[in-house]
Amino acid sequence: MTDIMQTQAGDAGAFREFDLSRVPSPCFVVDEIAVERNLKILADVGAESGAHVLSALKAFSMFSLAPLVRKYLRGTCASGLYEARLAREEYGGEVATFCAGYKADEISEIIELSDHVIFNSVSQKIRFLRQCRDGGVQVGLRINPEHSEGEIPKYDPCAPCSRLGMPISQLNADALDGVDGIHMHTLCEQGFEPLARTWEAIEAQLQPYLHGLKWVNFGGGHHITRADYDRAALVEFIKDIRTKYGVEVYLEPGEAVALDAGILVGEILDLPENDIKLAITDISATCHMPDVIEAPYRPALLDEVEAGYSYRLGGPSCLAGDVIGDYTWAQSLSVGDRFAFLDQGHYSMVKTNTFNGVALPTIALWNSETDALRIVRSFDYDDFKSRLS
Repeated sequence: MTDIMQTQAGDAGAFREFDLSRVPSPCFVVDEIAVERNLKILADVGAESGAHVLSALKAFSMFSLAPLVRKYLRGTCASGLYEARLAREEYGGEVATFCAGYKADEISEIIELSDHVIFNSVSQKIRFLRQCRDGGVQVGLRINPEHSEGEIPKYDPCAPCSRLGMPISQLNADALDGVDGIHMHTLCEQGFEPLARTWEAIEAQLQPYLHGLKWVNFGGGHHITRADYDRAALVEFIKDIRTKYGVEVYLEPGEAVALDAGILVGEILDLPENDIKLAITDISATCHMPDVIEAPYRPALLDEVEAGYSYRLGGPSCLAGDVIGDYTWAQSLSVGDRFAFLDQGHYSMVKTNTFNGVALPTIALWNSETDALRIVRSFDYDDFKSRLS
């Protein structure tokens, strides 16, 4: 994630040629060619390094593309029962499940669905270890390297007092009793160098235990498909660990699967003024791009210019803070104009909600090579009402 005043990087790519009026508004449009390009890169990293590369469903769960993901990657990682079910039903392959806290009435089904069940604490491992062994599933333990590389504390699993993972300073042989592998997730949309620094900081502490493990899982947050990512260094890093310690290595990229592969199309609803020019849109930050408020960050706009006509964009909800940001167009806006935010395939789609009765965006799949367009899913009043009582 970037600082609040910075714009999230986004490559418009083929979307510059896409006619925004072809879809309803609001609408997520995902380019299957861009997704496949990312998957090929991830598959190459896996093949060259020997790593098991899994797709993180928490970031990108567009299961209509599951056959494409299945073609290139070894499987998926899930964050609990529902994602594990989706993984097994739609994706196949390996399923690695991690949850900060498992419920006793769900663990049996999670074990049945998963190949690896990764625990957040020693106490949870002890509580459910026998069930895992009886179910034939491999057991993992998440550790907190206590080495921060995150730029925003809210998204840094290694921030002080973090609830995620057992602090590495508490690691001992008893903690790893019955454990097949260790898991760590320390990055957020970052390159190879933070991973290398993290490993350098903790390798000596892990050395006494690594030869007794089957695998090491480096979690997600790796921007492997970004143009400037040092993939050659990552491959050598993984090969070295596999050779040196005799363990398998897992990676769980999420953003990297859908990086620069999706846009969110919106429409201008009104153009009021209050000291500055305002634009009310059918895209809501709080409903459709909650990371804009939570992270926070400024999503990149398709075809934004440095100088021209500037507007403060906000959503249709009653939340005063439902503001996306200030943006500049080459021409003045009119009610009904279409626009699009870049790089919205990952996280935005999985985090949408219907606060205020705001409609969920339609989901469309586009092929930038053939120009074929398919509406995958539309939402209506029933989707809003079914979540209420």
